Amino acid sequence: MRSFRLLAIAFVCFAPFLRSQSVALPPKEKFHLFLLVGQSNMAGRGVVNPADNRPHPRVLMLNKAGEWVPATDPLHFDKPAAGVGIGRTFAADVAAVSAPDVVIGLIPCAVGGSPIDAWKPGFYYQPTQSHPWDDALRRAKLALSAGTLKGILWHQGESDANRDLAAGYATKLSALITAFRTELAAPAVPFVVGQIGQFDGKPWTEFTTLVDRAHRDLPQTVARTAFVSSDGLKDKGDKTHFDSASYREFGHRYAKAYLQLVNGK
Repeated sequence: MRSFRLLAIAFVCFAPFLRSQSVALPPKEKFHLFLLVGQSNMAGRGVVNPADNRPHPRVLMLNKAGEWVPATDPLHFDKPAAGVGIGRTFAADVAAVSAPDVVIGLIPCAVGGSPIDAWKPGFYYQPTQSHPWDDALRRAKLALSAGTLKGILWHQGESDANRDLAAGYATKLSALITAFRTELAAPAVPFVVGQIGQFDGKPWTEFTTLVDRAHRDLPQTVARTAFVSSDGLKDKGDKTHFDSASYREFGHRYAKAYLQLVNGK
């Protein structure tokens, strides 16, 4: 037990050093990039443990300063609550089936609480004092100078599951995908969306169902997209965010959906 505690302390102490160290990058065609966008359940709010700070040898992240560093949780920096999310598990799964000289690069850009309307050019989102769309495009284009965009992962919709916004969500999501693909010169880049949490004690409303339908129907309405179920995943006790184990499982599911999409299944 004492050895485990010492190991845990070592990882916690060493993690900031790892996150500040830039690394050598592979050739551009071998550096496969994934943009992480949406709101807090993409950013991740799970509790971080020492294993989450253990770098994967072929998974990097673009940090807040725009430097490529080993990917450790939290990947995001949108709010102090940022923690474990789907990104690292997703990346490790994709790396495992990629050529051994391929490196996965994550571009964290999610913004907690942001409605889909915040993801427009010039929109200033007061709660985080940021410009979600503009910031994501700036970071993505910086990343693309070093690598090749292979996918966009989206988890968002909780903030739109209300009377005023739910009915227009499907149209806005389709437009958002087109905008990302156009701005990033990637007309066929895979776009993967995750389902809103189905948590005990928080029944869905008719407006949640409308947003969910937009997510579910996306593969039938927009080419090169995939939907990822949240069936059986648990919340962290706040009825809003997944717990750490569920984020990791969600990452496995995102990876499976992405790989099936690019393999034509």
